[in-house]
This record gives sequence, C-alpha cells and structure tokens, in this order.
Amino acid sequence: MKKQMIIGGLIAAAQILGIAGAVAGPWEDGMAAYNRGDYVPAIRLFRPLAEQGNTKAQSVLGVMYHRGQGVARNSVRAFIWFSRAAARGDARAKAELRDVSQTMTRQEVSQAREMAQACEASNYRSCEY
Repeated sequence: MKKQMIIGGLIAAAQILGIAGAVAGPWEDGMAAYNRGDYVPAIRLFRPLAEQGNTKAQSVLGVMYHRGQGVARNSVRAFIWFSRAAARGDARAKAELRDVSQTMTRQEVSQAREMAQACEASNYRSCEY
C-alpha cells in the first residue's frame, strides 16, 4: 500500500511538472500567433511586453506597424517602437529605424520623436498608438 502511494505521488508530480514545463509565456504565445498570421492576438501579447521594456517585443511591434500587420500601416508608430528598442541597444531595431526614417518626412520624424519621448516619460500611460 505504501509503495503504491509513493508511485502514485511520483506519477502525479511528474504530470504536474510536465504540464508546467509545457506552458508557454506571452512572448512564445505572441510569436506563435504572429507566425500563424494571427496579428491582432500577437499585438495584444507583444504590447505589454514592449511597454515593460522588452526590446524584442518593441522591435516586432515596429515591424507590424511598418507592414500593417494587425494594425493600420503607420510609419510614425513603427518609428516609435523601433526607436525604443534601438535606444536599448537592439541592432535590428537600429537598422529598421534607419529604413523607416527614410520613408518619412521631417515633420513625421519630429512628431514620432516627440510621441516616443512623451510615451516613455509617462511610463506608457499616455501613448498615442
């Protein structure tokens, strides 16, 4: 009887640990949605990560705004997210920022810089995206 309880406990523990190990986080869920082409759920998962300073999520949001994936295509908003990631050292975001900047007018770049600064200064509470 005691042996059966120990074996049963080990099986239950293995199942619990196996389930916990299989649970994906918001980044993985967002990438899975993005790779399926489910852009709206991806945006919903990436935005909180980006607001917390996750450079990968910031860069992906920049790409999505630049391409119009799940959102209206918007170079200003793409610039905002690329600039946040680039400021934190993301090399890909720096390259994307240069590319998107070349498609924008000086006025749009100026507006995007102001919006990015205001957004970060408010800790992402008053962002226009």
